[in-house]
Amino acid sequence: MDTTANSGQQCVLPANPFDARDLPENIRPIATPRATQTETTVAPGGVLNLLDKYRSGVTTPADEIARFHQKAQDPIAAEAVLECLDCAEAIQTSTDRWASNSARPLEGIPFGIKAIVDVKGADITCGSFTTGTRIADHDAPIVARLRAAGAIPVAMLATTEFAAGSPFNPRHGVVTNPYDSSRWTGGSSTGSGAAVARRMLPFALGTDTGGSIRVPSCWCGITGLKPTHALLSTQGVAPLSWTLDHIGPMGLSAADILQVMKTVSDADFSASQHTIKGLRIGVPDGWFSEKVDAAVLQSWQESLRVFRDLGATCVPIKTSELFGDMARNHDAGWTILSSELSASQRANAPNRHLQDAGLQARIARGDAITAAEYLLALSHRTTLIQHLTANWNVDVLITPGLGGEAGHLNSLTIDINEEQLGFDAISRNTMIWDLTGFPALMLPSGIGPNGLPLGIQIIGRPFDDALCLAFGAAFQNATKHHLRCP
Repeated sequence: MDTTANSGQQCVLPANPFDARDLPENIRPIATPRATQTETTVAPGGVLNLLDKYRSGVTTPADEIARFHQKAQDPIAAEAVLECLDCAEAIQTSTDRWASNSARPLEGIPFGIKAIVDVKGADITCGSFTTGTRIADHDAPIVARLRAAGAIPVAMLATTEFAAGSPFNPRHGVVTNPYDSSRWTGGSSTGSGAAVARRMLPFALGTDTGGSIRVPSCWCGITGLKPTHALLSTQGVAPLSWTLDHIGPMGLSAADILQVMKTVSDADFSASQHTIKGLRIGVPDGWFSEKVDAAVLQSWQESLRVFRDLGATCVPIKTSELFGDMARNHDAGWTILSSELSASQRANAPNRHLQDAGLQARIARGDAITAAEYLLALSHRTTLIQHLTANWNVDVLITPGLGGEAGHLNSLTIDINEEQLGFDAISRNTMIWDLTGFPALMLPSGIGPNGLPLGIQIIGRPFDDALCLAFGAAFQNATKHHLRCP
């Protein structure tokens, strides 16, 4: 794996390697070179970078949105974009506000929206033929709050059908990975992941029910936050599973995500400025590092070294003690998702033949689940959340992101240690956090053997979103993985 910085210079191994003698054998770090810079890094084209450019007059909202439209003409980049929105009035307002020194927190920042989220005047297709043409009458609350902060919605972005279908969307087609067109972006926030990774937009909104913000963030090499459950309203979002649905931002850095979260949430984000020195990182064994490629494990191990060098302490966690039976937890999440998907799609039953085969299969799985099985899964979820909350004795957990590099579109498989596993393995490390509702941040952590992004996942207690972002920002200030472009 290439662990040199973007400049091509050879990185130097620090003198204080991570002492992991107390950690399980399978997750002990490997002594390999890594980046050691400590200066603050601002992702070019990101939210904070763009605000600085507006402030200094280097560019304008009109220039940036024109640049987006130019990029959207490229046939490959256009896979991500379903509809460009009329934003002439918003551009003029932002231009005037910058000129009068009355800029709002996200003044003139263009963003995209996954096409299951209502945006006034936009066609909300949900990636499905069954929706026909449905023009939204109102903004979803999260979109309204972004507008009020000065951000400008410029495009509706691709999704798998109702955020639950296969890569091959019947209405809009596939969104390929920006690093390799034979691979997938990951779903279901396909357009959001690709548009941000290609630097078409500084951030986008995605949704996450089994991993749909974090999966494309990992495979496209960007940063995505699944916030604490119900921290951000899902009103105005087409439901997949009302128990598990989340909405959140996908961007180029944790610092950019923080800037967005401060505008759309009433939560206190002052903890995002917290130093991570002296804080405790839980490093789980078992489930989270099984069925994970060696390159992903190495990237994770090297990331733990970065945090250790920054002054955090790594604490081994027995997954079986904290989580109980992880296979049962995983199945409970999918039982709830499939049951509620079946219910939410009941009205579309007469047009089921128009729907993606992958979506049809998931609906059929939900149709076969009994009421008792669904209720037992809900009860299990409640017990698990109570147990985790009572026994969580670290500041954050850090796990590998997805098990391997972006999956192959031709076979719908992921390469893991020379094996090819099916796409059902995608949600192995993500579903648990939708089930429990704990905040989870995915961010790039390295490059795999085929030159594709790898990621790590930072998880906190409920409403510790700011602390997850503090860890993410500290990591990105000490590394350059988030600066890499396709």
